[in-house]
Amino acid sequence: MFTEIILLSFCGGLLCLDRIFIQAMISRPIVIAPIVGLILNNPYTGLIIGAMVEMFWIDRVPIGIYIPPNDSLVAVLATSLAVLSGLKLGGISPQIIAFSILLFIPFGILAKQIEILIIKSNDSLSDQALEDAKASNIRGIERKVYLGLFKTFSFYVVYLFVLQLIFIPAVVLVYPLFNAPVLKMLSMIYYFLPVLGIAVALNTIKLRGAIPVFCAIFLIIAVFMEYFHVF
Repeated sequence: MFTEIILLSFCGGLLCLDRIFIQAMISRPIVIAPIVGLILNNPYTGLIIGAMVEMFWIDRVPIGIYIPPNDSLVAVLATSLAVLSGLKLGGISPQIIAFSILLFIPFGILAKQIEILIIKSNDSLSDQALEDAKASNIRGIERKVYLGLFKTFSFYVVYLFVLQLIFIPAVVLVYPLFNAPVLKMLSMIYYFLPVLGIAVALNTIKLRGAIPVFCAIFLIIAVFMEYFHVF
C-alpha cells in the first residue's frame, strides 16, 4: 500500500498542475479520478467518484481572481481511499465510496486556502520577474516560473501523501466498526450525491424553461424504469 500511496501522490500532484499550467482539462475530477482508478486497476470506481465530485462543484469556476475549492485533489484522495481501503476491507462498496467523498470534501476547501497563500507568496517572484524582464534576463524569468510551479507541485505531492498516509489506515481500522444504521445512511448518501450534483448543475443553466423540461424527462425515465423494472 505504501508504494501505491507514493505513486499516487507523485502522479496526482503532476496531474493537478494542469489547474495552473497546461490547463488541458486533465485535472477535472471526471478525468483525473478515472486515471487514478486506472493506476489502481479500478477505473470504474474512479469514474463514479469523478462524476460525483465534478457535479458537486461544477458551479465554482476559476474566473478572474476567484480560486475555487480544489476538486482535483478531492477526486484523487477519494478514489485512492475508496480503492485501497476497499481492497483491505474485502470489496469496494457504495458506502465506502460515499464515505470517501464526504471525508475529503473539507480538504478541498482547505487546499483552496493554502493555494491562496501560495499565490500571495508568488507576488515577490512576479516582482523579481519584472526586474529580470527590464534587464532582458530571460533565464531569470524562466527560473521564477519554474520555482512557482515547483512550490505548487510540492504542496500537491505532500498534501496527497500525508492525507493518504493518515486516512487510509485509519479507515481500514474504523470502517468495520460502523453499525447497520450508519451503513444505511452512507448507502442513502451514495444515491443522494448524484441528485445533489444534478441540482447544482441545473443551477448553472440560464435558459428559460430548461429546468421544467429536464424534470419532465427525468420523471418519464423514472416511470419507464419502474414500469419495466430496470433495477
